[in-house]
Amino acid sequence: MKISFATTLKNYNKKNLPKDILTGIIIMAVSIPISMGYAQIAGLPVVYGLYGSVFPIILFALFSTSPQFVFGVDAAPAALVGAALLNLGIESGSGEAMAVVPLFTFFVAVWLFAFYLMKAGKLVNYISAPVMGGFITGICTTIILMQLPKLMGGTAGTGELLELAEHLWETVQTINFPALIMGIAALIILLVSKKIVPKFPMAVVLMGVGALFTYFGSVADWAIPTLSAVEPGMPKWSIPDFTSARLTDIIVMSLSVAVVIMAETLLAENNFAQKNGYRIDDNQELLAFSLGNFVAAFTGCCPINGSVSRTAMGEQYEGKTQLTGIVAGVGMMAVLLFGTGFIGYLPIPVLTAIVISALMGATEFHLAARLWKVSRTEFFIFVGAFVGVLILGTINGVLIGIILSFAEMIIRTSKPARCFLGVQSGHSHFRDIGESSQIHPIEGVMIYRFSSSLFFANAQVLVRDIEDNIKPDTKAVIIDAGAIGSIDITAADSLAILHRSLKEKGIKFYLTEHIAGLNDQLRKLGLGYLIEEGCVRRTIHIALKDMGINRPYPLEGGVDNTARSASRKRADNRVQEFVWAFGQESEDQIEKQIRLQIEQLKKTKDVEELMHGRWSHMEELDQDEWLEHLEEHLKEIVNISGKDEQTLAAHFEAHRNEVRERIAREHPELAERFDQRRHLLDEHLKEKRPEVYKLVERLRKEGQEK
Repeated sequence: MKISFATTLKNYNKKNLPKDILTGIIIMAVSIPISMGYAQIAGLPVVYGLYGSVFPIILFALFSTSPQFVFGVDAAPAALVGAALLNLGIESGSGEAMAVVPLFTFFVAVWLFAFYLMKAGKLVNYISAPVMGGFITGICTTIILMQLPKLMGGTAGTGELLELAEHLWETVQTINFPALIMGIAALIILLVSKKIVPKFPMAVVLMGVGALFTYFGSVADWAIPTLSAVEPGMPKWSIPDFTSARLTDIIVMSLSVAVVIMAETLLAENNFAQKNGYRIDDNQELLAFSLGNFVAAFTGCCPINGSVSRTAMGEQYEGKTQLTGIVAGVGMMAVLLFGTGFIGYLPIPVLTAIVISALMGATEFHLAARLWKVSRTEFFIFVGAFVGVLILGTINGVLIGIILSFAEMIIRTSKPARCFLGVQSGHSHFRDIGESSQIHPIEGVMIYRFSSSLFFANAQVLVRDIEDNIKPDTKAVIIDAGAIGSIDITAADSLAILHRSLKEKGIKFYLTEHIAGLNDQLRKLGLGYLIEEGCVRRTIHIALKDMGINRPYPLEGGVDNTARSASRKRADNRVQEFVWAFGQESEDQIEKQIRLQIEQLKKTKDVEELMHGRWSHMEELDQDEWLEHLEEHLKEIVNISGKDEQTLAAHFEAHRNEVRERIAREHPELAERFDQRRHLLDEHLKEKRPEVYKLVERLRKEGQEK
């Protein structure tokens, strides 16, 4: 597996340096209250939240392929670890918790590395935009609801909507009005400045003003909470204690945390990538997640996740590369070494307003409004993912979103676009009959276009459409399968039954216009006989030609179609149809067909029938190859037919010249190709039947002398 290093820092544009540095400083500052709060939720002392914002964020920045996403201590993993500690009977903040949580983080990193090896990142490709939008909006709304009590002087909420609503109601009962006024004022200033001066670092200004207000003002007298002071110093490195808990419990519980980190972060990263017009390597992101969590485990931290709130903040201040993450990590080192005293002066309501402001900008309710106008189905998928995250939590929200996406895909493909085709008088191309009253079906022929892969959920739609529209004068059914990329076994059985039913009614059946790979699928599914019988043709024109219907096509209702378009006649086939139909088996199939024709010759003695094979109206290049195979059986044909060898060889050569003249006359663009292929076939004949080749060469020289 190819691993990229410092992807977003290569060929760095110095013009981005001021914005990246400023954004990194803001992310570092905003990470202080967020990280400290979530560390506490995970059962660790608050300082470990700051530790988780140093080395993990720097390592993620060096290995991530996203130029803007930020890593750090976040809500969902912290809450899951906190709940796991309760299940294990471990008290939050205890020495036992400080030993078990890093062990949790270590196995989360192991799981993420396993996901990387399994290339599980590709699963995010199956998540639709409405699911991503609903998911991100649900996470942002959940975190906003977690943070709202802190605006009122309370503590952050945990859990899902019901628990958050209950905690919010309890906080309202003991509301701290000075804290609320400060928080709302800060939020209004941030929202207004985002509209008026979006590039101005108002968050940094507000943090500075808040710290000064605490130092010189009466914040303590008004009981407005501030961040807790922490001891200065860097995190200490150590190997997790593998004896601190039963490993089977930790391994199983850590799996759910790893799944949440993978799903939540990859979904959010792809959402930001789509919105801002760049691409990420999903699998390398898993490696970056894993490495970040390994470092977190060795520094005693809880599991680390991608942070939507900090990324939204970085987007607001136009950070362009992962230098922002490196600056944020280095900045946090400086805070831990020299600025821990400053932390104690930061008012929590101001910091909370900064977080809420960033999250409000990351919600995608505008996408929901757009979906309501263009697709109600996708709107309800958005709502399902949003409500799922909000009420049932991150992992359940993701599962609901994935289920909704697959359900929508199945519903959409079970009702594919399809139509019946006809021809407008004076034209030769096929169009939807419903487009215009000037487009008419070809007399006695049903041409049906099916615009989806054919599988168990929609196979009966095709069958019913055809059966319900057969008329008494229908002589053939031609399916335009240009949009059918694959067929499953249920659909194959349905096609077989349809073919048999039409055959009993004396109606010909053709499958046309599809990619050659579909023919391989037909053979594997037991429908190879359709190809051998000539029911599978490369174009609609060839299928009609096989029936003896040539341009200008006779239209229903006696509509005159004698006028021709001014466009120059072109070849129906640009490649050999036989090779298209049989793929790598074409040589064997030609030989098989010739063997069948020779058996028929024993009964009819009709050599002329051999010239065309069982596939009537073969493309010219196919006819030439057919003749080359026949020449290999020249002696056998002589013995059966009673004709002499020279007469038969001359007959074959005359037929070949006729094909060459027809190509030169009707399709001159293929003449050179025919000559090149003729040379290759001659070499093949010379190698396999040198005596026949000499005879053919002598006949050609005699023809040239004449």
